[in-house]
Amino acid sequence: MTDKNIVDRSRAHKNAALVKTVRTTRERLQHGREIPPGFDREMVLLHINTVLQGAAAAPVLVMLTAVAGLWFDQAVWLLPWALCIMTAYALLVLFARRTSRAQSDDNAATRWQVRFLLIYALIGLCWAVFSYQDCTSCQGDTFTFYKAAVLLIALAATAMATFALRFAIYLVVCPVVIALALRTGISRDLNDFSTLAMICASSLLFIFMSQRLRNTNLKMLGFQTEKDDLIAELEVAKSVSDEARRRAEESNLAKSRFLASMSHELRTPLNAILGFSEVMSGEVLGPVGNESYKEYVGDIHRSGQHLLNLINEILDLSRIEAGRYDLNESALALSDIAQDCIGLIQLKARSKSITINEAFEEDLPMVWADEKSIRQVVLNLLSNAVKFTPSGGEIRVKLGWTAGGGQYIAIKDNGPGIAEEEIPVVLSAFGQGSVAIKSAEQGTGLGLPIVQAILAKHGGEFVLKSKLREGTEGIAILPRKRVLESMAPVEGLPRATQKKRAFA
Repeated sequence: MTDKNIVDRSRAHKNAALVKTVRTTRERLQHGREIPPGFDREMVLLHINTVLQGAAAAPVLVMLTAVAGLWFDQAVWLLPWALCIMTAYALLVLFARRTSRAQSDDNAATRWQVRFLLIYALIGLCWAVFSYQDCTSCQGDTFTFYKAAVLLIALAATAMATFALRFAIYLVVCPVVIALALRTGISRDLNDFSTLAMICASSLLFIFMSQRLRNTNLKMLGFQTEKDDLIAELEVAKSVSDEARRRAEESNLAKSRFLASMSHELRTPLNAILGFSEVMSGEVLGPVGNESYKEYVGDIHRSGQHLLNLINEILDLSRIEAGRYDLNESALALSDIAQDCIGLIQLKARSKSITINEAFEEDLPMVWADEKSIRQVVLNLLSNAVKFTPSGGEIRVKLGWTAGGGQYIAIKDNGPGIAEEEIPVVLSAFGQGSVAIKSAEQGTGLGLPIVQAILAKHGGEFVLKSKLREGTEGIAILPRKRVLESMAPVEGLPRATQKKRAFA
């Protein structure tokens, strides 16, 4: 039965549509900051908010204009004019309130924009009527200044209120300018000409300011859109990362299950092979007549032992990666561990005429560590040194203090060495250097990664130094906190109790 945790990598990502949208947006951002037509809707909504917030300003201006005009020139025409323009402003506010509650889309925004422009055209005609009128009973230039001041205030307020609505300012300014120009052409009065010039110059300034405000808001909307696109891209990246992490966890779980099953399935026949081959090589049940068969039995036993060691290394690394490698810590002496491991490897070293020299510092205190793990570290380093040291070579084993108060064990050989660029490869899982690949005694490439992982589990570190044609040195370092003598005693307790606490 297929394991349900095996990941189907051909399956499409669940956010494929969003990924495609973000990719399109990224390409647009990289090739230019074009303003999409979708901003028309946002600008219309911004104009609606501006109208609703300043709804009381226009009626107040109209009423003050009518009162002041009646005071300067008791003109009855100001009353119907005020009623007409107040109605136009009321239509503007009512339509803005209605559209603010309606559903908006691009088509609706276009219709709203046209209706707003029609209302502003009506407002512009009303102000054009006001600008065309003249004083009939007043004397001097008072009414001219009054009219110019009202028109300046009205046009300035219109420019500030209509910056978000394209062409609205023109529909208000142009009728006023045309009416003033017509009035100036008829009257030929210097005051009217001055008013026309002032209104024209001011209108150009107001149009420029309105356009600048519009462009600024469009840029802000563009930046907001880019920010939203970038946030969406980050969310997609996070989703992709989460998906990759989930797949990696599922793959790791499938790998762990496979290794657990493999260890059970392979160890059972291997134990039988090793057991029977050992019985046959020892001729327990009787002599083996053919010498070739005896050699074959020895080969079977050695190959089975080698295969069992490889399986154990793979399982050790798997347990370390899964966080299930528990340390059974106790007090031990590194010198004793090193002596035992040298004794185990001595027979193989003598077969290659390799000399193992020891240089141990005296009176080193005990350390708090897992004996089995530390023994595995030293054996792995010694085995590699014997494996790659040529016949008649030398291996030096040093044991002593580190500069930080910890302890180290260094094993150096005079073999072919490792190229500097290959050291990271050698320290990675299943990684092998060019010398190891050419060697007849190839392994899995897990020895040094296991050493590195075990020392990291103890809070220490592993340092590998090597040069081509000069040899290789592996240094296993245990930190100061692992040295029992460096632990501070607990005051107020008997000496025996302090010693017991130090080993706890």
